[in-house]
Amino acid sequence: MSAALEISTDSYGRKQAVEPCLKPCSIERGMRILGGKWKGSILWHLKDGPVRFNDLCRQLGGASKKMVTQRLREMEKAGLVKRDVVCDRPIVVTYEITDFGKTALGFLEVLKDWVEQNQI
Repeated sequence: MSAALEISTDSYGRKQAVEPCLKPCSIERGMRILGGKWKGSILWHLKDGPVRFNDLCRQLGGASKKMVTQRLREMEKAGLVKRDVVCDRPIVVTYEITDFGKTALGFLEVLKDWVEQNQI
């Protein structure tokens, strides 16, 4: 665990970090991967097996297909989900959570429990 951030104050009362962190911390790096809107929900809906694209869009009530497509592409690039073209006439695509993506389910479960316990 890193040391606490030290803050100094100059003669004008301005605060400044002494030895600030020059690279993103673990939380920030994790949020870059999973922090986009809908990403956690997408992983949660894929936890029980592959889901067809249109079914996934229906499960994500407020998300447009364009937004879901964008998030899925980001997640595929990060190695969280896998895309499988089942048929190309008409196009049928399913998405499946990868083993790497499954490693996020533990804290998504904790987040779900926290929200339910605190009635947020």
